[in-house]
Amino acid sequence: MKLSVIIPVYNEVKTIQPIIEKVKKVTLNKEIIIVDDCSTDGTKEILEKIKNNELKIIFQPRNMGKGTAIKTALAHVTGNIVIIQDADLEYDPQDYHSLIKPIINGKYDIVYGSRILKKENKFSDIRFYWGGKFVTLIANLLYQTNLTDEATGYKVFKSSVLKNLNLQCKKFEFCPEVTAKISKKGLKIKELPISYYPRKVHQGKKLKAWDGLMAIWTLIKYKYKNL
Repeated sequence: MKLSVIIPVYNEVKTIQPIIEKVKKVTLNKEIIIVDDCSTDGTKEILEKIKNNELKIIFQPRNMGKGTAIKTALAHVTGNIVIIQDADLEYDPQDYHSLIKPIINGKYDIVYGSRILKKENKFSDIRFYWGGKFVTLIANLLYQTNLTDEATGYKVFKSSVLKNLNLQCKKFEFCPEVTAKISKKGLKIKELPISYYPRKVHQGKKLKAWDGLMAIWTLIKYKYKNL
């Protein structure tokens, strides 16, 4: 089995090198695919200097959003399993081992890492916590799922499943779109606890209230849209 780690990145000059090193240290057969979304803070220049056979680095011609970056990376995926890794340091790559196990064992095709299931985890802002809980509630009501953390950044897929979803997302609506389409196909999502080290808005967190509204709209849209 080979794991493809997709890292979409935009303006993460302080964290891009540390997260690359953390991913490289994970003792798994893997490839690392980084898509820079036209960063302007020095991230792009750091990536341009990196030469490593373990890395595939793609530069977008203009800023097009996280969803587009993931779709760009998918064309370069050669692994059996895909995980999305944010370029900040909120998620711990050492969790890969547990997250891919249900897929390797053939029990599930999709695994979500739940921040909620690990009781020790804290959230940087109560708004992010309850916003995520509300989006999760909407997803569960619309799709009869039983998720605890729909908005988690750690989503793991059998590669063939993700490639066949015909993704339309451009920005942060990647998460609700895949949840909606997976659920409509009748595929089961396994949740496992993960570590979480949240950062605050002043430290570079990019999610806004608008992104939460877009997530809810995306869930509603795909509930009534033919796939």
